[in-house]
Amino acid sequence: MSSSSLIVATALLLALLLEGSNAQLSATFYSSTCPNVSSIVNGIVQQALQSDVRIGASLIRLHFHDCFVNGCDGSILLDDSSSIQSEKNAAPNVNSTRGFDVVDNIKTSLESSCPGVVSCADILAIAAEASVSLAGGPTWSVLLGRRDSTTANQAGANTSIPSPSEGLSNITSKFSAVGLDTTDLVALSGAHTFGRAQCRLFINRLYNFSGTGSPDPTIESSYLATLQQTCPQNGSGTTLANLDRTTADTFDNNYFSNLQNNQGLLQSDQELFSTTGSATISIVNSFSSNQTTFFQSFAQSMINMGNISPLTGSNGEIRSDCKKVNGS
Repeated sequence: MSSSSLIVATALLLALLLEGSNAQLSATFYSSTCPNVSSIVNGIVQQALQSDVRIGASLIRLHFHDCFVNGCDGSILLDDSSSIQSEKNAAPNVNSTRGFDVVDNIKTSLESSCPGVVSCADILAIAAEASVSLAGGPTWSVLLGRRDSTTANQAGANTSIPSPSEGLSNITSKFSAVGLDTTDLVALSGAHTFGRAQCRLFINRLYNFSGTGSPDPTIESSYLATLQQTCPQNGSGTTLANLDRTTADTFDNNYFSNLQNNQGLLQSDQELFSTTGSATISIVNSFSSNQTTFFQSFAQSMINMGNISPLTGSNGEIRSDCKKVNGS
């Protein structure tokens, strides 16, 4: 075989191997072992929404914060133990991530229907899709077959998860580090079209932006006044504000229109539109003008995110309790 033929053959083999690694996740993974998995998850999420309108946004956030740390492996769900430093206590998660009780309810129901089959990592992926579609957003075929980690990475959670007060270049780097591009960044940020954020996550924008002693100049003046009423300077840092001031509980493209009006709640939101010369601006404009385009991109980006370094095959385990490693 000539050297050029060998290079081509090697490249083809590598491509096949890479394709095989991605192909391990499948939309039909549980079709014979737990065929009702999606309806069980949907039912419990729908029930939870009746008493907690925020829960959908909280569940998608769990999936996001899980995938950015060692891949989508359910590690965020593990409690502290003698051998585990829980990611729940990392700075981006402590006193803000929620929905663990709903995940536990889903797991209990699935263990009753098909014990030892559905991973906690897959529960997060299915619950995220259910949360979006139940709020009026897109649906997509969730790829499944992830297994659960037997460890957590608190230090990784502290460094890998994008922060709401971080600059766009840093956040872009964090997305790039897990194989997600600029379109993924803007599309996934669009999940802030529903849910709430605590005042402590954006209070610096209202009174002392970047140590200037003044508000963030990109905040529209009437919106600034509203936010200052919600979050007074010496008020509670845990008071909640809507991430989308127009349709707080509906999954739509108003988030992007808000950015165009300088009414993004978090610094990380508004920078997508207000960073001069950024490639994100045209994507924001595109999603704002066409909700279908946003929905299609969001669904694809959720699939892309769900593909970050899953444990498959014989790696990891299927936890029987999402809070702890089997046998611990």
